[in-house]
Amino acid sequence: QVQLVESGGGLVQAGDSLRLSCVVSVRTFDDYTLAWFRQAPGKEREFVAAISWRGLATYYADSVKGRFTTSRTSAKNTVYLQMNNLKPEDTAVYYCAARYRAPVIIMDYDYWGQGTQVTVSS
Repeated sequence: QVQLVESGGGLVQAGDSLRLSCVVSVRTFDDYTLAWFRQAPGKEREFVAAISWRGLATYYADSVKGRFTTSRTSAKNTVYLQMNNLKPEDTAVYYCAARYRAPVIIMDYDYWGQGTQVTVSS
């Protein structure tokens, strides 16, 4: 069983930065591709970013490319989402997700965290 717990959300102003963390409780952390998704009120959940198992590749949605960076550390079984130059349209609940040895471009994940709220005021 894989458990994911996000943290780091909050209320910030436009232009600010925020770093989300997701601790992944699994014995073979390096074997899981990890991703971030978000869901704004009244909207479908959308892909944000992903990092491949062993961290060799990353993939970003066009809307966040150049502003967001995802990284991972096996020392802490943690994946991060560094969000810079935040915009009001980034307001959403952010979820991390995991799938065993998946290509970084997939959108279908097996395990999900409970989410953390990010609110960006203008």
